[in-house]
Parts: sequence; structure tokens; C-alpha cells
Amino acid sequence: MKNLILRTITGIAFVAVLVGAIIYSPFSFGALFAAVSALATMEFCNIMNKQEGIQINTFITIVSSLLLFFALFAYSCGYANMLMMPSIVFMPYLLTIIYILVSHLYYGRQNAMQSWAYTMMSQLYIALPFALINAIAFIPYPMGPLGTVYVYIYPLAVFLFLWSSDTGAYCVGSLLSKYIPYKLFPSISPKKSWIGSIGGTLLAIGVSLIVAMYEPSLTKLQWIGFALVVAIFGTWGDLVESQIKRQLGIKDSGNILPGHGGFLDRFDSSLLAIPAVLVYLYTIWSL
Repeated sequence: MKNLILRTITGIAFVAVLVGAIIYSPFSFGALFAAVSALATMEFCNIMNKQEGIQINTFITIVSSLLLFFALFAYSCGYANMLMMPSIVFMPYLLTIIYILVSHLYYGRQNAMQSWAYTMMSQLYIALPFALINAIAFIPYPMGPLGTVYVYIYPLAVFLFLWSSDTGAYCVGSLLSKYIPYKLFPSISPKKSWIGSIGGTLLAIGVSLIVAMYEPSLTKLQWIGFALVVAIFGTWGDLVESQIKRQLGIKDSGNILPGHGGFLDRFDSSLLAIPAVLVYLYTIWSL
């Protein structure tokens, strides 16, 4: 009972902070996801450094993640346009990547390639998706002073659809999986079923129809497509992290969120959903 109460309180606080930061202002949005990117990167480095022969420079890797996030934040929101060369905001990040590659030459380790690989995986798997959420939140708007406008409904919708998909999958799976016992990936996540996944997708679509009633920037069909992309890629994102943890022999990525594990555990679905949503939005806007 105590664990359930703690888990509930943490979940409510987590949702309140995330939703509040996204809605309040672009700067609270940026501060929140910069912190999430840094903490998720730290967790990844910590669990990888526990593996035999792996040594990742946690500090530099976190700095790299933050530099990539703030570079895309500045570029997406239009502040980089104040510079003569807007793309120069990415130079500090590129310098840290060069440092990461070169520094291992001086460590004299036989397994430097593995450490390189895991370090770069942290950038591809964690830092890049969180940085790309800026491109979802800031939409080109030539009439604005910075050439963009902050539209909080898009990043917020990603998480609304993820949460509804997870909730629907859990509820429907708990009720019907014993009658329709077909598993998605039994070797990776034995509890995930096809019927639960379908139920979660349908609930996400239902929530998208409610969003469409109040947000006309996308058509009803486009919002349904948005929810489908989030539900499908969010499920894959969850499974990817499950496979990582299963191969490493760990249950949670961390314990910073009481009753919920670590930041990677809470944001694993979004790591594939965010890039997929970005591709989806730019595709429908270009048609």
C-alpha cells in the first residue's frame, strides 16, 4: 500500500511538472527537457559504466547532450537567426564529439571501441530525440519576430497520446490477454500483448479526437495519424529499452523517481516517438 501511494504521488507530480512546464512558456519547456536529457544521459552512462571494461566519461557525455539540446533549441526557436551564421550554434557540440573520440586515444584501453560505441549511442538514442522535440514545439512562422512560433500542443500531444496508449494497453491487456494470449515480443517483454497494444492504440486515437475538437491546426484525420505514430513508435521505444535492460540484467535504469524507476524508464517510449512525430508532421505539412 505504501509503495502504491508513493507511486501515485510521484506519478501525479511528474505529470503536473511536465504538463505545466510545456504549457507555461517556451523557456520552462526548454529547461525541463534539457534537465531530462541530462539526467537520462547520466543514467545511461551509469548503467553502462557498470559493465566490465566499459568506461564512459559521464561529465563530458552529459555536457554533449546539453549542448546538442540548446543548439537545437536556439536554432528551432529562431534565436540562432540573430547570428550571421545560425548553424554556428552546433559548433560547441561538434567539439565535444571530437574530444570524446580523441580522448580515448590517450587512455590506452584495449576496448576503446566499445566505450566509443556506448558513448555515441547515448547521443543517438537519448540526446538526439530530446533535442528534436524543439523542432516539434517551434513551428516556422515568417510573420513572427524570430520567424517561428511556440506551439505547445504538439509536444504536449506526444505525451498525452503516450500516456493514453500505455493506460489503454495496461487496462485492456489485463482484462483480455488471458483470453487472447498473443504476445508482442515474449522474449523481451512477456507482459506486452497484441490485444493490449491494440487497446492502447484505440484509446490514443480516442484522445486525439478530443484534441481535434479544440485544436484546429491539424485536421481530425491528421490528429488520428499523429496518435497512431505515437502509439506504434512509443511501443517500440518501450521495447528497445526493455531489451537493453534485459541484456544488462537490470530492472530499472535508476531510482530517482520513487516507485517509477529512472528517467529512462519514464521517457523510453518518447525516444522513438519524438523523431517519428517530427517526420510525420513535416511530411503532412509538405504535402
